[in-house]
Amino acid sequence: MFNYSAPESLLTGRVILVTGAGSGIGRAAAIGYAKAGATVILLGRTTEKLEAVYDEIENAGYPEPAMVPLNLDTAGEAAYVQLADMIDSEFGRLDGILHNASLLGQRTPLESYDPVTFEQVMRVNVNAGFLLTQALLPLIKQSEDASIIFTSSSVGRKGRAYWGAYAISKFATEGMMQTLADEYENSGKIRVNCINPGATRTQMRAYAYPAEDPQTIATPEDIQPVYLYLMGPDSKGVTGQSIDAQGMDSPAHYS
Repeated sequence: MFNYSAPESLLTGRVILVTGAGSGIGRAAAIGYAKAGATVILLGRTTEKLEAVYDEIENAGYPEPAMVPLNLDTAGEAAYVQLADMIDSEFGRLDGILHNASLLGQRTPLESYDPVTFEQVMRVNVNAGFLLTQALLPLIKQSEDASIIFTSSSVGRKGRAYWGAYAISKFATEGMMQTLADEYENSGKIRVNCINPGATRTQMRAYAYPAEDPQTIATPEDIQPVYLYLMGPDSKGVTGQSIDAQGMDSPAHYS
């Protein structure tokens, strides 16, 4: 696993948006960020799941989160502008974004891939990330130390048969991260990186690998060190990187 131990007050006073916060890696990251002192904005499509995470954060005595039910598949530009206006009104800035929400789509050859599913995967995994980031950049620029994290995959670095739109969307995500990181490299205040979670015990993983024993792979909580590192001030100056959550690198490797 990525070798990093986060200080207890790592994210105190920070405002961080997490997409796909209702379950899996997004839920674990949201709770981890709140535990580290952040006010977390929980974004997801299922209100009941968001409410459960909200309650867990509140019951633990962490900073009170905010909750935004939003379906990235159907949201248009206006919805993201409205979200930005809400965050501006409530908080006046944004210190971090974790783009965690993704769709897997079909595991099938491109020759037989359903075009409707292809477009849906690209909407959620790529277009939504672009529109959300674009709408929130004015708020991110108000922060003195901001971090934008995209979620990648090993199949977004080397294409693999039958991974279809998911793999293609993750190649696009890597490109979006690199482009944005290069644009803000000299800002001194905004870093942009990707995390490849690796084999993690989530519903998406279970669907992709139905024969796999989930007890043999990492939990979402196990891989949180890199999520904390990249979101916090210890990673200042680290930008344009694609980092494996289950790699053996230490923060010193990226400083």
